[in-house]
Amino acid sequence: MSAGTLNISEIFHSIQGESSFSGWPCAFIRLAGCGHGCIGCDTAYAESGGVKLAIEDVIERALAFQAPFIEITGGEPLFQPAVYSLMQQLCDLEQKVLLETGGFLSVAGVDSRVHKIIDLKPPSSGVCDQNNPENIELALAAEPHHRQTFEFKIVVASRDDYEWATELLKEHCVMDSFTIMMGVSFGKLDLAELAEWMLRDRLRARMQLQLHKYIWDPGTRGV
Repeated sequence: MSAGTLNISEIFHSIQGESSFSGWPCAFIRLAGCGHGCIGCDTAYAESGGVKLAIEDVIERALAFQAPFIEITGGEPLFQPAVYSLMQQLCDLEQKVLLETGGFLSVAGVDSRVHKIIDLKPPSSGVCDQNNPENIELALAAEPHHRQTFEFKIVVASRDDYEWATELLKEHCVMDSFTIMMGVSFGKLDLAELAEWMLRDRLRARMQLQLHKYIWDPGTRGV
């Protein structure tokens, strides 16, 4: 694949379902390929396949939606080297660019103008040992005006996941400086339980729903 080509799973227009931008119309560019095999992955179809497109074509298709935000997601988007050029070019076009990454790879090379939504995978994912600690370090070391471009997202499926998450967040003191989004793995944990735990612990985090799964059938693609 050439430096100016990306393997694309889908490009679509939808309502942002997760992160601090939840509820906003958004153009999504979903890159194909991951390989980490998270248990409960809801975009396993993006693990393989895809269509090779030139960066210029990807940008043209995304801009056609005239959405207030463009999100780069996957799969794992940072696996494809050309994604860094895609993000830079979109920023140069004065687009508000979001990156959603599984948190396995460092975001050190991502354009500083991109808003980085970084997953922290809990034990139930089966891959929590693959979380890249450098991403928390980069966020903490960022200049104050760049700190607002980092947020962390944790999707929990059990009490064990929640306790793991709270211990990690407190250990690194990230709740004082960054937006922390915490939600439930769809259908795996009662929403009220998570809400009660967060309230009891006075957790400095925002509870989120996977909004798109309530608007559309949870198995629907392209939303």
